Amino acid sequence: MGGAVVEVGPEPLAFDQVVAVARDGAAVALSDEALKLMAASRAHIEELAARPTPVYGVSTGFGAMATRHIEPELREKLQVNVVRSHAAGSGPEVEREVVRAMMLLRLRTLASGHTGVQPRTAQTLAALLNAGITPVVHEHGSLGCSGDLAPLSHVALALIGEGTVRDASGGLRPAAEALADAGIEPAVLGAKEGLALINGTDGMLGMLVLAIADLRCLLTAADLAAAMSVEALLGTDRVFAADLQELRPHPGQAVSAANLRALLADSQIMESHRGPDCTRVQDAYSLRCSPQVHGAARDTLSHAELVASRELASAIDNPVVLPDGRVESNGNFHGAPVAYVLDFLAIPVADVASMSERRTDRMLDRGRSGGLPAFLADDPGVDSGHMIAQYTQAGIVSELKRLAAPASADSIPSSAMQEDHVSMGWNAARKLRRAVDGLAQVVAVEILTAARALDLRTPLRPGPATGAAVAALRRRVPPPGPDRHLAPEIAAATELVRDGTLVAAAETVTGPLS
Repeated sequence: MGGAVVEVGPEPLAFDQVVAVARDGAAVALSDEALKLMAASRAHIEELAARPTPVYGVSTGFGAMATRHIEPELREKLQVNVVRSHAAGSGPEVEREVVRAMMLLRLRTLASGHTGVQPRTAQTLAALLNAGITPVVHEHGSLGCSGDLAPLSHVALALIGEGTVRDASGGLRPAAEALADAGIEPAVLGAKEGLALINGTDGMLGMLVLAIADLRCLLTAADLAAAMSVEALLGTDRVFAADLQELRPHPGQAVSAANLRALLADSQIMESHRGPDCTRVQDAYSLRCSPQVHGAARDTLSHAELVASRELASAIDNPVVLPDGRVESNGNFHGAPVAYVLDFLAIPVADVASMSERRTDRMLDRGRSGGLPAFLADDPGVDSGHMIAQYTQAGIVSELKRLAAPASADSIPSSAMQEDHVSMGWNAARKLRRAVDGLAQVVAVEILTAARALDLRTPLRPGPATGAAVAALRRRVPPPGPDRHLAPEIAAATELVRDGTLVAAAETVTGPLS
């Protein structure tokens, strides 16, 4: 596991802490304050459980069966039963980083002291994270209301030593066996604990935080791709001037235009437009309007970050334990706030990718590329160059447009009409993950194509920043030549986009880009 330790208490987790635990394997530790708050709220639950008056979630059934009072001798069985019965997911396994994010975020809600769980139950969940044990969670099962019930139930199932997990090495094993090998005692659930473990928005929130982290990088990479394409197409940087951008004061637009100015600084190709003999009046929208589109995507991302930060500060459970000891039913588990921004982000992802594909297509079209060979082929007709790379982009962009259709506009009633309106936020999160992955590939193909075009623009040379990105790419992908197997080159470029290598290379010249 990673060397860093993330302390989990009642305070909100930071975005980078979630990413560190989910993606980088950082360990976790419950704070002393968290243990104190959990012990206090658990005392309230124990006192309520001893009363003859029914209390929802403590001494009653759940959902549509909340009217039944459960006898004390059956309450432990009830908690186990709700976990077993709700662990009803289906389909492919969800990614390890998503499950770890979900585990961490549920742990943080437990640590808030508003759920009434025993401290030892939270400590067991922390131990699973630290041992690298990842419960198997399935693609389908959550409606995003009453939280991510099925996905969280698969986590809770592992917590009690049942179901299937992946161990630290990725091996598929029975939970009881993996816990025993790690020296972890399975949790023994008391009153209310089953419900507290499964009633949160942690899955969709975890996927939102991870998508935000990825999009922060990808939108900067999209600016880099646009700058390279502007140069490759003999475009002009005049439209990116600060005084023009200030006429429309959207923050994201200003950031994107500043990135483009920095990336295109000292470019020989840009300098070729400075003289009085240049007749270039304006470029196509896919070049000229890059800051407007990439900037709007940035502003959408900022809104999503605001919503995510509020959700990271939330304690989602039903019922909740309040500081005065009351245990109250509520609707905070409804995923609408998260679902909406998950859907919202899929729209600019599709549009940024669509604009990227249009720039790529211009570089391949001899009639619009400003003198480049058809499809950037070494011997057009004998060689196809990047013709089919653009097909790949087009296929991905078409899928991204479908993924931009909202999941949160749908609702299917459940639980005998008790849960008669749901958010479908989990579905929104799953499709956003696919969309983000597609955007990375589309931007990578544009960069791959633009780099080839720039190499063919001799004797004019790109600017120092874009040139540094081309040089970084050339360490993995050879320069232009006769046709060769393109799929490995696309894969290599995609990796360099995702891990930030190409942007980092440009930043050695520009300084930090936003």
